Amino acid sequence: MMEAAKYLREKQVRSVGVVDGAGKLAGVVSQSDISDKVAAENKCPAWMKVSEIMSRELLTVSPEMTFEESLLTMEKNGVYHLLILDAQSRYRGMLSVSDLLKVLAADHKGRADLLESYMFPPR
Repeated sequence: MMEAAKYLREKQVRSVGVVDGAGKLAGVVSQSDISDKVAAENKCPAWMKVSEIMSRELLTVSPEMTFEESLLTMEKNGVYHLLILDAQSRYRGMLSVSDLLKVLAADHKGRADLLESYMFPPR
């Protein structure tokens, strides 16, 4: 469990997928899992396993899911992360609402830059 907490801190992420020995997604551990299930209950993190605190009810999606579908899935389910599994059910990563916001912001900036170039062409 300590390794997971260190990983979250070092990578500056709020949650991470947990895979079993066969590489299959087994759960997710998050900062809130650590604070709610370890710190708030005054348990010793050095002796705990990730499997004791990780969330096992997982919302998974495929890599083919569109931006809009991803956003709607997050909103509908009240989650901030989607776990991505490929066609062979291998864990491929996690998509966060922050990831979607970055794409949206970049898209809006690109459109604004394009509009500006039309309105104020270089001379």
